[in-house]
Amino acid sequence: MEDKELQAWVEKISVETFGLPFRHKAVFNRRLSATGGRYFMKSHNIEISAKQLQAYGVEETEKIIKHELCHYHLHLLGRGYRHRDADFKEWLARSGGSRYCRPLPDKSPRRSLPYRYKLVCGSCRMEYPRKRKVDPARYVCGKCRGKLGLYALDTANRA
Repeated sequence: MEDKELQAWVEKISVETFGLPFRHKAVFNRRLSATGGRYFMKSHNIEISAKQLQAYGVEETEKIIKHELCHYHLHLLGRGYRHRDADFKEWLARSGGSRYCRPLPDKSPRRSLPYRYKLVCGSCRMEYPRKRKVDPARYVCGKCRGKLGLYALDTANRA
């Protein structure tokens, strides 16, 4: 889907769901991964995550668009447009928008790795498993404030 198609889609959803026109720009942002979309208060433009559309399809993306349109219309009407505002919560519930977007399927190999290191306290022997290598001199034990040592786990203990 291209930005022109997204623009038409957002305009259609705006009129059908809210009865108000969308008069600004809606574009895809291919870098958004932690959020489904963004509303910019200064320009009134909306960005939608292309990754969400690719991962979860039209239905989930439509919920994200409704969420961003709630911000858009409430802000322009001078009403509570923030997540904590009652107006926003009410409009979101009525429109069927999503409060949160679904997390993207993780393709990062680092997150799926089992623990490769452990920090061990020299005093109380408390263990802290770690996926990444860290400098033990920068940390102390959370239980007894003792010094920590870093140990690499062998492949047999990883899984």
